[in-house]
Amino acid sequence: MFADIVQRFETSLNALYRERDARLAKGKRVTDLVSGNVNRAGFIFPPAALGRALAQGAERTKMYAPDPLGQLAARRAIETYYRGEGLAVPSDQIILTPGTSLSYLYLFKLLANPGDEILCPRPSYPLLDSIADLCRIRLTGYRLLEKERWEIDLNHLRSAITPKTRAIVLISPHNPTGAVATDQEIAGLAAIAQRHYLPVISDEVFSEFLFHSRRLPRPGNRNLPLVFSLNGVSKMFALPGLKIGWIAVTGEPSQVKKAVHALDMISDTFLPVNEAAQAALPVIFAEGKTFLRSYRGTVRKRAGAVTRVLAQAFWLSFVKPEGGFYVTVRMDKKGAEEEKAALGLLRNEGLLVHPGYFYDMEGSHFVISFVTPANVLNPALQKIVSYFA
Repeated sequence: MFADIVQRFETSLNALYRERDARLAKGKRVTDLVSGNVNRAGFIFPPAALGRALAQGAERTKMYAPDPLGQLAARRAIETYYRGEGLAVPSDQIILTPGTSLSYLYLFKLLANPGDEILCPRPSYPLLDSIADLCRIRLTGYRLLEKERWEIDLNHLRSAITPKTRAIVLISPHNPTGAVATDQEIAGLAAIAQRHYLPVISDEVFSEFLFHSRRLPRPGNRNLPLVFSLNGVSKMFALPGLKIGWIAVTGEPSQVKKAVHALDMISDTFLPVNEAAQAALPVIFAEGKTFLRSYRGTVRKRAGAVTRVLAQAFWLSFVKPEGGFYVTVRMDKKGAEEEKAALGLLRNEGLLVHPGYFYDMEGSHFVISFVTPANVLNPALQKIVSYFA
């Protein structure tokens, strides 16, 4: 009755989430230290400004006149944003999507046939594996080196390329390690992509949250055959419910033209992006600047608080995150079992963290998010320190 892909999604709930559900069913508290839901973390785009933006958007879209690439005013607002970041992307090379997950789906379909491979950093966010499964392609990992601030292992990346490789994914700032690829790393990755004539998919959804530099190094500025830069308002403006993302396409003119035409056809098949939300985008960019400065500053403070407290913990070490929302913590005690530790924190302290194997991570680790509100995060961190002491 069902396609064989259904079997891939018929997995049972893992032990950690069975334990969480059991606790909740008994009325016990669970403090979620891994959620990236910025609204639950207390970050709310100014309601009055959002109301004005959506009201204006609804007024401008009373007559349905969709553009598969996205409304021109919205694409021009994104073009202006990139210009401020030092990246030239004309509005006719920008495609609006209902979020970055759908951007990945579009691009995997665009670039790879069933059975083909796309290179993706390891560790990585598990959602990408599900999207690859839906597209009937394979994600092949290239290593990030923990001892070198989770730096890209360019030698491993080079060796991972096969005749079936169709693209390279870069995630910077990286989820969940917090690593930000340097100009040198991007130059090395770009040289490999250029040599093998491979497109680069650059996931930049955490680009506004940098802790040591003002501007994100981007492959879109490099002389490459094709670069797809992904972003959206979910993280940037704490508006996950608005469902607005985009793909900015740069590279060789002939390749850009072909890619944009195909993406236009893919988008035209569904026309999935809410018209009023698109029309609201210019106002959101214009009125969200003050909010973004405050939001960015608070995330930076919470990241600093997390690293200061965890530095006190016996048997734990970590690479200080350079951006994003997460920190990956290594358990240095010999024989430490990450799932056992995560279950212990949940059963004994009511704290939900993710073991590293969720992200295909070698060694014994756990992952936490530092966007959690300070009044929840600070006592939870003290419990972690005490637990490992």
